Amino acid sequence: MSATIDPADEVTYRLSLAREHLEAALKRLRIKDWPGVVQAAQLVAENAAKAVVAHAAVPSWSHDPSSELVAITSSLPIKLRRKARLLASMARRLAPEHGRSTYGMADRRVTPSMIYGEAEAKYALKEARRALRLAEAILAGLGYAT
Repeated sequence: MSATIDPADEVTYRLSLAREHLEAALKRLRIKDWPGVVQAAQLVAENAAKAVVAHAAVPSWSHDPSSELVAITSSLPIKLRRKARLLASMARRLAPEHGRSTYGMADRRVTPSMIYGEAEAKYALKEARRALRLAEAILAGLGYAT
């Protein structure tokens, strides 16, 4: 017997995850854990995009849900499509940071702390906040309480 997923419940869950990861990014910023900020910021964008995807489909386990978001964009009201495409672009841009912020670049023996500094962390955090705001605006436009 397969379990069914309630889209509204999945939307709420994904938004909650995105918000928790934003709080984690802010905590890591305070202690100057630059790779940690980037890692949490990537998860904000990922889950913000998945929250919108959940409106129309079950999100995958991929760290890059941008293609899933693009695929459902045509089912969204016209006034929300530009925001959805922008959110997809942001999720796509930040997706590679998941692996790099966790493992670094193993082939070059470069650790995450060697990759990220304050500037990269602040940029990723800015993008994460923007991604969450976009998801909230899209979902509000679809009638979800955000």
